[in-house]
Amino acid sequence: MTEVDVKNLVLTIVKPLVTNPDEVYINSRQDNRVLYLDLNVAPEDVARIIGRHGRVVQAIRSVLYAVRLENKFRLRLNIVE
Repeated sequence: MTEVDVKNLVLTIVKPLVTNPDEVYINSRQDNRVLYLDLNVAPEDVARIIGRHGRVVQAIRSVLYAVRLENKFRLRLNIVE
């Protein structure tokens, strides 16, 4: 998968969960073999993404950690308020 595919995957998972899907966007940055995905959502939707005891965000991260990028980068998902 490429970086664009991973971003589309995250958007496909996250947009149905929030009340303001138009305010969802992802910034990415790279560091030594790690691709950081910074997920930005509306302030009132942060709790929906995190879920009770972090279960929703952990499930999203589990899906992402199973993805293998073409350039062998590791993925990290951060929720930005």
